[in-house]
Amino acid sequence: MAGPERNSLYYGDCLNILREWPAGTVDLCYLDPPFNSRTDYNVLFGSDPAEGRRAQLVAFEDTWSWGPDAAACVERLTKAGAHHARARCVSGLQTMLGPSGMLAYLAYMAERLSEVHRVLRPTGSVYLHCDPTASHYLKAVMDAIFGADCFRNEIVWRIGWVSGFKTQKKGWIRNHDTLLYYLRSPEAAKRFNKEYLPYPEGYLRRDGQPPKGKGIPVEDTWNCHSGDVLDSIMIKSFSREKLGYPTQKPVALLERIIKASSDPGDLVLDPFCGCGTTIAAADSLGRDWIGIDISPLAVDLMRTRLGEGRGIRLHGMPADYASAVQFAADNPFEFEKWAISRIDGMVPNQKQRGDAGIDGRGNLVVRPQDRDNDVVLAQVKGGKPTRGQLGDFLHVVNREDAAMGVFITLDDVPDQWQAEATGAGEVTIGASAFPRVQCWSIRSFFSDRHYPQMPQLPPLTDPYTGKEIARQRVLDL
Repeated sequence: MAGPERNSLYYGDCLNILREWPAGTVDLCYLDPPFNSRTDYNVLFGSDPAEGRRAQLVAFEDTWSWGPDAAACVERLTKAGAHHARARCVSGLQTMLGPSGMLAYLAYMAERLSEVHRVLRPTGSVYLHCDPTASHYLKAVMDAIFGADCFRNEIVWRIGWVSGFKTQKKGWIRNHDTLLYYLRSPEAAKRFNKEYLPYPEGYLRRDGQPPKGKGIPVEDTWNCHSGDVLDSIMIKSFSREKLGYPTQKPVALLERIIKASSDPGDLVLDPFCGCGTTIAAADSLGRDWIGIDISPLAVDLMRTRLGEGRGIRLHGMPADYASAVQFAADNPFEFEKWAISRIDGMVPNQKQRGDAGIDGRGNLVVRPQDRDNDVVLAQVKGGKPTRGQLGDFLHVVNREDAAMGVFITLDDVPDQWQAEATGAGEVTIGASAFPRVQCWSIRSFFSDRHYPQMPQLPPLTDPYTGKEIARQRVLDL
């Protein structure tokens, strides 16, 4: 069984990826998985002129529901005799919660936390970031997998200052998340780098003498007052770091965890990496790292954040045309997501069945002079497309009154099809004209590693921030 490649990114479900790694390879794991908060994190795109509503693209759907997959997962967990404590825990949760979205979420997490436990070194540790919706249930799951004797702390992280609409809530205002800190084994307790906050200016001991110690040790409540000292783990200007990712955490939060529970050269893992705050912090602190995410958009964002031109390896994403063909055959829905996100500013739909002929969307920075909105639509055909499918997409573009459309295929389409797309006309922005509908192939994307052929599109907005993308990046192959 080959070990993980350090300082690289993995695309896919962390459960499948971690199962391929040998035991005892990771020193520190931080997880910020999607919570069962029954909230959809939405990215807004353009407007729907017919309904007068904002069109929405779900960046990721943070809601679990009970179904056959969840039932099968629970059955696997309760029948796995080799993991007796975990099986009893899940069985108890099943009795208490019944077939529910919460049980589906906890079963999902139990499988993945078991793999995290397996890949940690005996001296390793894990921090699980969660919210009050599920933290009490996750504590029971972690006790079953890691052992209650390996529980060290429940850390309360104050999210930030309460302001705006949040202050209007009737009742106590929730303003914290929870981090569950566990060791892989009791011997890991020796590996901890204690952090101290400076004493307040003019602080004296009870005997009137200046303090001799290193400072005030950090407690298990973060970003709170400790006497007259403010622990500013979050109050530092987080706004300068924001990339627009819905659940992004501040770098200072991850730096505290990484400094405390790892040393330079150790391997830090984030299996739900999102926009890559964990690996960016680990990288800056001289730790090796591995990031995993199931979203191709997130993987691209991570690679860009770490610095273009570093040659960071990607695992699980096509590196050439032949692997793209195989990817389309093996994982058609994931291929759709990947293909759409090759165009910087375009993002795939979360819904992949019954999508009304729309696989992805983007927004132009400037609305064309001759159109009523700025939406760009995309449709992907991973198999052998037909001319009728192109005709259907042209109908979708007109039905939605989209500004532009991109018909994405694996191979180049015949010239006659290109002519049919050209017949959809042009859009004008300033002094420039662009084809309203274009056919673009993954073969052309891989035609030149340094200068891939891309669709002719005006500048698009960043799908997370809504700001103009400074330049049309050619995302790494």
